[in-house]
Amino acid sequence: MPTLKKTPGRPAGAGAVVFRDSLYTSRNLILPDGRQLLVLQGRVSVKAGDRVALDYLASHPDLQVQE
Repeated sequence: MPTLKKTPGRPAGAGAVVFRDSLYTSRNLILPDGRQLLVLQGRVSVKAGDRVALDYLASHPDLQVQE
């Protein structure tokens, strides 16, 4: 039986990854596929399986994964 890998910002079994915005407390982020993500109270969260959003957020200079 495979086990889940624990990655930063994603406790085993959690369904979302949270990023902290170091520059803004609220803004809209537009993903390459046209979807919008909302930063609210300096945080934005996405589903753990959303590769497009995770790749975009991980490469953004103002965003850091919450541990």
